[in-house]
Amino acid sequence: MASNFETVKDRIRKAEQRAGRPAGAVTLVAISKVHGPDVIEPVLEAGHRVFGENRVQEAQAKWPALRERFCDVELHLVGPLQTNKVKDAVAIFDVIETVDRPKLARALAREFEKQGVRRDCFIQINTGEEPQKAGALPAEADDFIRFCRDDLNLPLVGLMCIPPVDEEPALHFALLRKIAERNGLEQLSMGMSGDFETAIELGATHVRLGTAVFGARPAR
Repeated sequence: MASNFETVKDRIRKAEQRAGRPAGAVTLVAISKVHGPDVIEPVLEAGHRVFGENRVQEAQAKWPALRERFCDVELHLVGPLQTNKVKDAVAIFDVIETVDRPKLARALAREFEKQGVRRDCFIQINTGEEPQKAGALPAEADDFIRFCRDDLNLPLVGLMCIPPVDEEPALHFALLRKIAERNGLEQLSMGMSGDFETAIELGATHVRLGTAVFGARPAR
């Protein structure tokens, strides 16, 4: 795992250079879903601290013990969030990347107030307008961003997307960047193991990499 991690860091650094961006401009979110502590620990011991999980319950099962040893971990929720899991999500995650609908946005705003915390939020945009996929539609993005920021006072920092698997990802990364720019949002979570170098070229500030760091996911 440590060798994979070093290879990925080098690829990110080279992609930053090719894009004319400063070193360290891109944050690697290591997606550790379905991997156990024995797989995650070598990456932690190599010095990495930003990780992503898809499910609240899985994060609750493995990260409290890891955080006893690595207290400066920053944990991102990168999977869909049900409103009945908001309380637990706010308690364990530092960043919520998948704010995708008004009902969830309201629930997060209420829970931030209850717990007395503020968690950085990304709005998920369904750039491919896929009916099976979560996210605000591009045509509705500006209104939703305004609602979250102005009406709910959510701590919005950026946008995220997951392009369709059968389409050129660069088109979707460019669209996400355009939406972010016109709304004054500086962070872009886009790019996964197969396309992160393209995402960096188009302005990604966060890339979400699982298999490139940890190898193939184990069968559940």
